[in-house]
Amino acid sequence: MSSEQKPLLVKRYASRRLYNTETSDYVTLEDIAGFVCDGRDVQIIDLKSGDDLTRQYLLQIIADHESRGDNVLPVNVLTDLVRSYTSQATSMVPEFLSMSFDMMRAGQTQFLQNMESMNPITKMPGFDAITAQQEAFFKAMTNGFNTNTTTDISEAALPETAAPKDDLSEIKLQLSALQEQLSKLGK
Repeated sequence: MSSEQKPLLVKRYASRRLYNTETSDYVTLEDIAGFVCDGRDVQIIDLKSGDDLTRQYLLQIIADHESRGDNVLPVNVLTDLVRSYTSQATSMVPEFLSMSFDMMRAGQTQFLQNMESMNPITKMPGFDAITAQQEAFFKAMTNGFNTNTTTDISEAALPETAAPKDDLSEIKLQLSALQEQLSKLGK
């Protein structure tokens, strides 16, 4: 197994401090959230007992984000999750949630591939910026979880500052076609 596939091992000391074993320094919950957002799997182990605390800390990160107003989980979803702990449906919930996120990631990837394959729209000035905004939207909707996108948002090109007047009518036509296609996708 390569180091890219191995989860980042973080040890929790008795003092509740978290220690990154790769960089030999202490990390915070925000650091761990950053690792996860960057696509890195993390495993948090209690140094004394050897218990795996990963789930507990990931839930704490979600709770912290929700309490700061980053509301991604609607109240009815949270209510259903609480209910699932007290019903027979408990065994189905983790698999259902996992499949739902897999489907969302696959849908996002397919959408971006479809957008890239549409010619001449992909050559339209500013298309890279639109793609970057779409990826940022998906990232926000997944609360920064790895969505396996193929384009890095920070590397997306900015729109061209000015188009020659000869191309203005062509750009308007392309924009109109793009809006029409997007409205068809929304239906």
